[in-house]
Amino acid sequence: MGYILALDQGTTSSRGIVFDGTMRIAAVAQEEFPQHYPASGWVEHDPSDLWATTAATARAAIEKAGLHAADIAAIGITNQRETTLVWDRATGRPIHNAIVWQDRRTADFCAKLREDGHEPMITARTGLLADPYFSATKVKWLLDNVEGARDRARRGELAFGTVDSWLIWNLTGGRHVTDATNAARTMLYDIHKGRWSRTICDLFDIPVEMLPEVLDCAADFGMTRADLFGREIPILGVAGDQQAATIGQACFTPGMLKSTYGTGCFAVLNTGDTPVASTNKLLTTIAYQLDGRPTYALEGSIFIAGAVVQWLRDGLKVIRAAAETQGLAETAETSQDLILVPAFVGLGAPYWNPEARGAVFGMTRNSGPAEFARAALESVGYQTRDLLEAMQADWAREGAQPSLRVDGGMAANDYAMQFLSDIIGAPVDRPEVLETTALGAAWLAGTRAGAWPDMEEFAATWAMERQFTPRMDDAQRAQRYTRWKRAVTAVLSV
Repeated sequence: MGYILALDQGTTSSRGIVFDGTMRIAAVAQEEFPQHYPASGWVEHDPSDLWATTAATARAAIEKAGLHAADIAAIGITNQRETTLVWDRATGRPIHNAIVWQDRRTADFCAKLREDGHEPMITARTGLLADPYFSATKVKWLLDNVEGARDRARRGELAFGTVDSWLIWNLTGGRHVTDATNAARTMLYDIHKGRWSRTICDLFDIPVEMLPEVLDCAADFGMTRADLFGREIPILGVAGDQQAATIGQACFTPGMLKSTYGTGCFAVLNTGDTPVASTNKLLTTIAYQLDGRPTYALEGSIFIAGAVVQWLRDGLKVIRAAAETQGLAETAETSQDLILVPAFVGLGAPYWNPEARGAVFGMTRNSGPAEFARAALESVGYQTRDLLEAMQADWAREGAQPSLRVDGGMAANDYAMQFLSDIIGAPVDRPEVLETTALGAAWLAGTRAGAWPDMEEFAATWAMERQFTPRMDDAQRAQRYTRWKRAVTAVLSV
């Protein structure tokens, strides 16, 4: 009974992953779903796609593992964060498409919040910046733009949730809950007091009654409906994707640092029981909350990481599969040095400029697919260095982790990871289990169920598959990073 089902609902696909009692993957099922772009800078998902692909991959993973629902001790959920849904409590029907974390439609409203002097209060309570990235202004947009929505919300007829809440609602037949890590990303949650902020809700005219109950990351989130899998299964673990990856990487000690490379890139630094206020536009957030006690973190968010490879595939059509980028990058002309700033939906930390747009510098007549592939992979390394420098400035402590633990799909790319080590001038540690996001959610559920080990024993099982060490000399590193900073300055000044 040590089998745990992890539901990993991401930005471009949903996955069901079954882990066995030794915390190894027994089966994986994955299904992509469409992205919707109704206007420039707008990104939406059909809520039914999120639910249908999650349910389908959950069933498929159990079947591929040769198991039955009775073999699954618990379910853990991890999800794309900040993506915002509002639905009718009576019918369960969404009032609009989900507004995705990448969406920038509320940029003007966020600018007005800053102009009116509200951002310091928001940051003091939530640890976040007044930015379209987070859920709060997306909820306000829905209440402002869907006919009758605000009146229905005031009457208690509507429910707001991030993707975890939406999935739990459907899995359980109507339980309205979330965990502390997802709540901390809404821009509505006071991370110091551990409750929804009425002050901020009033500022956005969002009825508090819309919001879900907030639980620990390892808690009783409800039982699945018996008709879904053949029997009820307890949902015992929930964490937003980046916090789940932090747990899966066993970053339980203050100073430990991980970076996840999915659609975006997210670096998280454990700061222990003390929330650290950033002076470099990083986010102060909750890394995880267990037994009612939050552990805090500094986080830097890059909007475009793996998505730049998708752009090569789907936009430029110069590759057929992401794996091709490594071979292409290795064959690129060394005499060419393209710099790609992938600000397709603005720039995240440490710049936080939603109006910035992408650009390529250094092109020649001979610039082709190989050079673009190399520039795309290197752009992720440059952006990661931006984050790490900001973190070091905010939290310069003796004994801080000297290496960076990496995970996510792009972490499998040797060229990208070697360049990352080169440009940050530090070792990059790739674990044996790259599915650390799902593993983190599974551990939360498994330990709550009593089927998996405690934190200390779990941390001892972390194993490295490969360490990348710097090969680039200091002068070249400095020269290349200076070129990157100039390119970013040019994008920001347009």
